[in-house]
Amino acid sequence: MGIIGDGLEQAAANTATRPAPKSAPAQMRFLVRQLKGTRAVAQLLGVSQRTVERYVKGQIRTPRPQLADRLAGEVRRRWQPRVRRRAMKQAATRTGIVVETRARFGFTAAPGTTDDGRMRRITQHLPPAYAQRLFDAQASGAPEDRLRAVVAEGLQEVYFRDGGRRAPGLAVEFTDIDYVEFGL
Repeated sequence: MGIIGDGLEQAAANTATRPAPKSAPAQMRFLVRQLKGTRAVAQLLGVSQRTVERYVKGQIRTPRPQLADRLAGEVRRRWQPRVRRRAMKQAATRTGIVVETRARFGFTAAPGTTDDGRMRRITQHLPPAYAQRLFDAQASGAPEDRLRAVVAEGLQEVYFRDGGRRAPGLAVEFTDIDYVEFGL
């Protein structure tokens, strides 16, 4: 995924009510329960089935760095799915989503004006409609530029146009993203 998709995944992962397993054997046991077998876990992680079995038994405790990253990512993605779905549903229907970003925002304006693109740090609450559009686009496998366009449209409407009270017809460009974080 890209920076927007990863940010949405991280926001969903931050809604967990219990901590995820920390040790490699505990993470392997969790994945074996989730996927119902060591063969499926081995294929998912790109290791042998025997290696997975040795982690489950506790014979191996410290994975290679690449395996540790894949293992932690898969556990984080599968940890408390109902809690994640509930938080996403609440954001999409009632509470909305908070976007914090540092990126270059430019506008349709004459060169040399203050409307030229510049780096801005913005923290803004977006209404539930934009959260729903983001989650729908992510679920449908939309490319990163489509997710970026939804966020840009939301910031354009809520932050720059102030809900239609100012700057009618303003078109915002959302580029050069330094970071983006979401809160549900």
